[in-house]
Amino acid sequence: MSVSSENRSVAGSIPSSCLVSIFWAAERLAKETGVDVVKLHVGDPYFDPSEDVAQAFVDAVRRGDTKYTGVEGLPALREAVAEKLRTDNGLDSDVDRVLISPGSAQGLTGLLQALAEPGAEILLPELHWPVHLQQSLLAGFRPVLYPLGPDFRPDPERIAAAATPRTRVLLINSPANPTGAVLDGDEIRALLDLARRNRWQVISDEAYEHFCYEGEHISVASFEREVPVAERIVHSVFTFSKGFAMTGYRLGYVAPATDRMADVMKVVQEAGIIGTSTPVQHAGIAALNGRADSTAANRKLVQRNRDVALPPLIKAGLLRELPAGGWYAMLDVTRSGLDAESFAMRLLERKGVAVVAGNGFAMRPDVDDRGRIRSHDYAPWARHLVRIAFCVDPVALETGVRRIIEFVEECAAEAKG
Repeated sequence: MSVSSENRSVAGSIPSSCLVSIFWAAERLAKETGVDVVKLHVGDPYFDPSEDVAQAFVDAVRRGDTKYTGVEGLPALREAVAEKLRTDNGLDSDVDRVLISPGSAQGLTGLLQALAEPGAEILLPELHWPVHLQQSLLAGFRPVLYPLGPDFRPDPERIAAAATPRTRVLLINSPANPTGAVLDGDEIRALLDLARRNRWQVISDEAYEHFCYEGEHISVASFEREVPVAERIVHSVFTFSKGFAMTGYRLGYVAPATDRMADVMKVVQEAGIIGTSTPVQHAGIAALNGRADSTAANRKLVQRNRDVALPPLIKAGLLRELPAGGWYAMLDVTRSGLDAESFAMRLLERKGVAVVAGNGFAMRPDVDDRGRIRSHDYAPWARHLVRIAFCVDPVALETGVRRIIEFVEECAAEAKG
């Protein structure tokens, strides 16, 4: 697909993601027809934050604690985050290397801006969260997409083959969106060894840290505990949206690898956000204080959905195996005879179920020398993949899965005539 020559800016050349188009299509259908759409396209949990979180937010508003904070965030929240990173994630963390952001997406955007340099390339997996690609382009990086190995796992040899002398950053996302892949310690060490040999920086997006069902979550930066701070390369990003079900609060945090990068991030946040909502930050403190119970309970809810609702998809030949982590599953709907985009739209129209076309997670942009997208296409192997979220209401999820299977069978029968 070509981009209009009228788009002179980098931002003007970047298309909206596959997530946006299906979101509005589902909203229009519900509004115009009254259909109760089964929403499997958005990673918004059916459970709520704890009462302590909501109360802390309300209390902050009522006592008038609504003024600016520093660009780094409330000192009390940063202290709580640093303690959590040390005890839960195994990081050698210090409060001076913690910055609070209005959501981890904003934190990632700022981090990419802080790391970007003219002509630099960033390594992203060929099957990726579309926002990672958008953020990289907006920061000025040229994205290089590396092929994944079996089960959507990164392979150091394939990454090394995709890299060039202009490569500066490797992005790691475990548990991964959209694949659910969870990296083990050996895999993380191999990726870090590769990055160190090539003098790359590493961004570790750990949004789904609390949702591992097979194995355990390992923070990438935990392998740098014994490395002098000035020589560290792993910059970590976390969110309150998933483990604490605080999607609408918009709260996240960044743990830059070095003191220097923390200083750079402060400048980026000063220019980009000024600060994060003060009442929301108080809610974050309450969330961290009760994290042991809330995150474990939320993980159990999503794992139950996975274990109960997804096996029929395996039996129907649409899913290879249960995702090891995260909130999403990638389905192969080849048997329907439809490509991913047609499948998603017709499923919505005929069955009232919203899913995301998986080819949008495999966009391949052709970027000019100014960082603008000239044209883009999609990896051909992704043309029959769709993503569903399994963090939603259990009844809705089981209904959606049943309708997806029915729709595939109907399409297959129609194709046979």
